Amino acid sequence: MNYTLNQLQIFLKVVQAQSVTRASEELNLTQPAVSIQLKNFQDQFDIPLTEVIGRKIFVTDFGYEIAHAAENIINQVYAINYKTLAYKGQLSGRLKISVVSTGKYVMPQFLADFMKQHEGIELLMDVTNKSKVIESIENNEVDFALVSILPDKLNIEKMDLLQNKLYLVGNGQQKYKIGIFAKELFKDLPLIFREKGSGTRQSMESFFVKNKIDVLKKMELTSNEAVKQALVAGLGYSIMPLIGIKNELHNKELQIIPIRGLPIKTTWRLIWLKGKKHSPVSLAFMDYLKKEKSKIVHEKFNWYEQY
Repeated sequence: MNYTLNQLQIFLKVVQAQSVTRASEELNLTQPAVSIQLKNFQDQFDIPLTEVIGRKIFVTDFGYEIAHAAENIINQVYAINYKTLAYKGQLSGRLKISVVSTGKYVMPQFLADFMKQHEGIELLMDVTNKSKVIESIENNEVDFALVSILPDKLNIEKMDLLQNKLYLVGNGQQKYKIGIFAKELFKDLPLIFREKGSGTRQSMESFFVKNKIDVLKKMELTSNEAVKQALVAGLGYSIMPLIGIKNELHNKELQIIPIRGLPIKTTWRLIWLKGKKHSPVSLAFMDYLKKEKSKIVHEKFNWYEQY
């Protein structure tokens, strides 16, 4: 057998993602490149590792055993790299963070300089919806999570990073009166929702319940980016986090519709399980944020305070 570390990594990612397409996206490779390496790896075994039924890939029992072995090998390689860097006096290891989808506009700004200062750190950042983020914290699969709505039933610790503001947003064509009442506006307004489990959707629905507003639901989309493009196209309106629409506001593709009761204000917070035993890397990151977060907010999010 003559398989490579790259093939082990690709096979493991395919097993974890249960999809060649998703694996290629997470690895930042083309789908054909992943498929070729997967085939080259599987051809070295007499027993099938996967099978394709219809258009779906299934991992065999033998395939799961090989994936488990591959994960151990990859972890040992990482350990060698980390020990080498530690011997040189450099901070090294993995930093695992789970981020709600809109948080992708927030978290990188708080990570950039820290990662530049510590080249021996490997960042694993999963961007997903709120339900999966909370699940990853609950199962202790990550060091930190970034959320804008705190979980109800978890015993956690937190660090405030940035205020989150949600406004009613539509495309830039129609004009609205300043201070219009929400009930008057929403009765005929086609609204676009995020999927269930989304923090943005939770904030949006809470606003309607609190203000006793009946709404016309137009459609449901599974990402803020999809909602944003639907708004630009004029398919409806939505309550969206300001943090994700900077360019569209600047280019006048979208506009904030001024109504009483908005914006909804929450806080972007980094959370972790109470009593968690942090690695040297995660402790260093917390210490960095305590010292630098105010400076980062001032330098990276200055435009945000204009709204």
